[in-house]
Amino acid sequence: MPGANARALDKARGLDADVLILDLEDAVAPDAKPQARAQVAAALQAGGYGRRECVARINALDTPWGLDDARALAAAGADAVLLPKVESPAQLDALARAFDAAGAPADLPLWAMCETPLGFLRLDAIAGHPRLAALVVGTSDLVKDLHARHTPGREETLLARSLAVMAARAHGLAALDGVHLDLDDDAGLALACEQGRNQGFDGKTLIHPRQIAAANAAYAPSPGEIAVARKRLQAWRDAQASGQGVAVVDGSLVENLHAREAERVLALAAAIAAA
Repeated sequence: MPGANARALDKARGLDADVLILDLEDAVAPDAKPQARAQVAAALQAGGYGRRECVARINALDTPWGLDDARALAAAGADAVLLPKVESPAQLDALARAFDAAGAPADLPLWAMCETPLGFLRLDAIAGHPRLAALVVGTSDLVKDLHARHTPGREETLLARSLAVMAARAHGLAALDGVHLDLDDDAGLALACEQGRNQGFDGKTLIHPRQIAAANAAYAPSPGEIAVARKRLQAWRDAQASGQGVAVVDGSLVENLHAREAERVLALAAAIAAA
């Protein structure tokens, strides 16, 4: 949500999204940065966003606005702060120090945008930062830096996206896929959401409210997936109770790893139902 757009910040309170990224960076023109900063801080302090996580994306600390962003948002009530173009853990260290100096909560989570070639090459070190909670893939900047072309199958970012999911899983972080830029391409959006879900991402970043339904449909477990998960988990529990190490459901072997995945799917479905 563009931080300079007060109407968008207010409208966000009614959107069926899980996370709202209140943006001070790319979506805000340089001369509107101070206004956006003040509006985002005021919106966070006013609250009213319900179950939605509110994440503030600030400007990089080496820009004229980054440190002022950190100072203004330190105690504004954001659920996390997203730093763009992260290429090393040192940048996250500097952000943590800036927030600590400004009086931010000691446990304020940091999120990192992965959107440059160097950032992806250093993902393991970045993802291991103790304050980090999520990796957000910035495919638009990455494609530009690679001198690549956007394609329907997104082959140009497949390796980078896979590295992001791998690093997130290795370090216990959330992983969010990049945006789909064409607002009139519903079929392409649905395909991109399905690709990201199949690849292991936890969700997709979006640039317009009209894209929310497609992302929710792709990332929520389907009724069929929920039914299979329940069936497998019950068969696994029955097998364990009878002293067997495995179960067979509809001709497929069910082991411990399948039971754990079934538990994850059912927990996700329950969280969505509760929301």
